[in-house]
Parts: sequence; structure tokens; C-alpha cells
Amino acid sequence: MPAIRHSLSIDAPPETVYPLVSTGHGFTQWWAADITEAGSTDTIELGFFNRATVYRLTRTRASPPDEVEWLCSTGKEWSGTKLLFELTLNQNGTQVRFTHADWEEETDYFVSCTTVWGALLFRLKSVAEGQPRGPLFTKSGQAH
Repeated sequence: MPAIRHSLSIDAPPETVYPLVSTGHGFTQWWAADITEAGSTDTIELGFFNRATVYRLTRTRASPPDEVEWLCSTGKEWSGTKLLFELTLNQNGTQVRFTHADWEEETDYFVSCTTVWGALLFRLKSVAEGQPRGPLFTKSGQAH
């Protein structure tokens, strides 16, 4: 099955990066402003474009500060996909290996998500390194 993959070095330790990729609060700092917890801290909903699109993510695996995996249960093409963040200590701080796995096929939307994930990971890097730019997605649209 197709997967989106990115790798990025961040000048911060895994203990700083991990909460940014393993919690709803962390996601609000670099991914999406509209995030709610759906009954537990293991399940969150990310709203996009005034909630015209909502992705429900459930944390299925967590090994702080090294790895976290989320399963998406909503979204036409996202449902059934997994988000995996693997964090390893490197000479500068943390190597982040990101995979958005288990897509059904490589559609135009899949390709656009590849680009968006690249932008998102650079926002993650900025937050972890103490230079926050805010989430890429506001409640109503996309930040610049």
C-alpha cells in the first residue's frame, strides 16, 4: 500500500519533540488549531475548514520518547491510514522519521498530502526549536 514518508533533523531532544506529536495539545502548536479530545486523551478530532473536514485519530501505540502511532478512522481517503512518528537521538538532537501509511492508492489527494506533510514537519521543527509559527491550519483555512 502507498505511504508518505519524510525524515527531518530537529535541534531539540526527543523529550521535547515527543509531546508535540503524541498529544492533541502538541498538534495545535504546528498542525491544526481546531482540535478536540473525543472522550479520551487517546482519541482526538482535528477540524479543518470550519469542520467541513474532520479527522478522528486514535493513538494505537506509544513508546515515549521514541515512537507514537495514530490510526485515522474518518475521511474519505484517510480512513484506515496510520501516522507513525519515530524519534531517534542524533548528534544535533532528534531525527524524526514520519510515515503516513496504508493509503488505498496514489491519488491526486495523496500527492497533495505529501506536500502538506513536508510543510507540517518544518512547522514541527520550528516549534521544537523554540521558534513557533503556529499551526499550518487555522479553524477556517490555511495559515501562510
